[in-house]
Amino acid sequence: MKRIVDSEKSNIVGSRVRQARIKAGLSQKQLSEKLELLAVYTCRGSISRIENGQRAITDIEIDAISKILNVTLDYLFGRE
Repeated sequence: MKRIVDSEKSNIVGSRVRQARIKAGLSQKQLSEKLELLAVYTCRGSISRIENGQRAITDIEIDAISKILNVTLDYLFGRE
């Protein structure tokens, strides 16, 4: 099945995830480990690709990341 995407990026939250992660003082590996504690298995490499817009991100991952980084979903989607 062909994906229909208007931009080259695979997600719109990646840059905000990166900003919030850095502000929280976490490395990509540390974020990955915290996600695992919530039963969301996303390796460090996947987090890198999410932040660079090269990988799509699931709603479960977005929700868990917002909880770990203590930011709202509106922030991650750039609506605030």
